Amino acid sequence: MKKKILISTGGSGGHVIPAISFYDHFKENFDVLMTSDKRGSNFINDNKYEYKIIEAPRIKLTLLNLPLTLIKIIISTFKSILFLRNKNIDILLGTGGYMSVPICLAAKALNIKIYLFEPNMVIGRANKFLLKFCKKIFCYSEKIKNFPKKYNNKIYVIDNLLRKEIYNISNNKNVDMDNIFKLLIVGGSQSAQFFNDNLKSSIINLSKNCNLKVYHQTSLLDQSGLEKFYNNNKIKHELFNFNEKLYDFINESNLAITRAGASTLAELAFFKVPFITIPYKHATDNHQLENAINYEKRGCCWLLQEEAFNQNKLTTLLLNIINKRESYLEKKKCLEKFSYKNNWNSINEKLIKSLNEN
Repeated sequence: MKKKILISTGGSGGHVIPAISFYDHFKENFDVLMTSDKRGSNFINDNKYEYKIIEAPRIKLTLLNLPLTLIKIIISTFKSILFLRNKNIDILLGTGGYMSVPICLAAKALNIKIYLFEPNMVIGRANKFLLKFCKKIFCYSEKIKNFPKKYNNKIYVIDNLLRKEIYNISNNKNVDMDNIFKLLIVGGSQSAQFFNDNLKSSIINLSKNCNLKVYHQTSLLDQSGLEKFYNNNKIKHELFNFNEKLYDFINESNLAITRAGASTLAELAFFKVPFITIPYKHATDNHQLENAINYEKRGCCWLLQEEAFNQNKLTTLLLNIINKRESYLEKKKCLEKFSYKNNWNSINEKLIKSLNEN
């Protein structure tokens, strides 16, 4: 009989997309179930994945909210105990965030083997709290900021997780920038209002210097305004909200302007699409900046910080990229070096081996 593994996720696409990848990795060897809150369920394909909705309280540890938060966590933990018992779960994998806390506490109470996942270069606060309870934590690096040294032996490094279907796509076939330059603007699963408001001048200037097409991720509320902007300036474009096939847009693009969520950067790296990253300055513990710095140090991207953002600087950078290809081509080489070992089978073998350890 196969062991039963529960993947706990929820919140943003940054948590849910890796959970989907784990689900695909485990489904041949384990009986897999996934849980998510309602917010996270928006990123899950109901026809492909079995999951249950379990709401978890947002953790607010201010003096005013602490008593109510603790009560909610206790209630959610007891509900999670009943759920885990009813499903006879053998292994729990938490993908980080406040959603993981109650169910991981419940798993600890039931002596269920716990694994965690941390894709960022700064350990999340929930994962940091739960480290003491887990057997291993899957990471992309051994050099995670704020990681307690006494738990270094729990780090299990894997290559960047990607959705299974990505490996079957012909990799970045559209590299001809002379005929048409395809620019992708992506702010993550929650989109990025900053991009909508602050890139227009640079996009107009770029369109005057090349045959430009823009793929622009935005919220449904902002689509009409952006549609008008692109039409008025006669710029070819395609607008989209969060799309589970974002990788199709990545694969069509020559260059991306992006935030620095771990999943998006992993897909850009795999398709060898150079990117300009502008990390979200309010990300918890500035983890997006650390993600971006990790890629910049490897020569894979250009890094601009939101606090010092200047459209003239961005415009100059974009024009240099299309007119002077040396830096662009060097970025592509670095991305190829970064991701050439990333393949489904090697990651799968490492994950299955780890879960089967005593």
